[in-house]
Amino acid sequence: MFEIPSDLNPALVPLAFLLGTWQGAGVADFPDREACNFGQEVTFAHDGRDFLEYRSHSWRLDGDGKRVGPLESEHGFWRIDDERRVEIVMIRDQGVAEVWYGELAEGKPQIDLATDAIARTGSAPAHTGGKRLYGYVKGDLMWVGEKATPEIPLRPYMSAHLKRVVDPREWVGDLKDLPDDGIAFFR
Repeated sequence: MFEIPSDLNPALVPLAFLLGTWQGAGVADFPDREACNFGQEVTFAHDGRDFLEYRSHSWRLDGDGKRVGPLESEHGFWRIDDERRVEIVMIRDQGVAEVWYGELAEGKPQIDLATDAIARTGSAPAHTGGKRLYGYVKGDLMWVGEKATPEIPLRPYMSAHLKRVVDPREWVGDLKDLPDDGIAFFR
């Protein structure tokens, strides 16, 4: 059972359902690259300030579900205001910086987002806009992303179904005697 951390900034309580580390799989398909299945790990963390820190790493999977190489990485900061408007600043490993705006749905843990600004390095792939939908459904985090380029209008490109990873300390108790690398055994 998920509990809202006592040290969470009160402004972030509406986004508390995102907290934790999530793992799962999804599908990537966009005309400028080969379609693939991918694995993903997403972490939403907080340090008491008025934002959530977001990290996402994804990797290509082969037909047997084994990692065959990195796909995308993102790092960002999520905020929400009193009117349930969400704003995100995100950096992608491809050399793209994005500002996203959206809204937390009324009465349900669902966030609709769209890019407002995109900056990219000279070597970054062309990217002109995006949309994302995140939803907390029966304890799982699901998302779908859309992307546009100068040649390709906005269309779906990635989606994933993620499950919250439980830290074994939450159900085993204090694991002081267990080495840090032993924690991976429980995951």
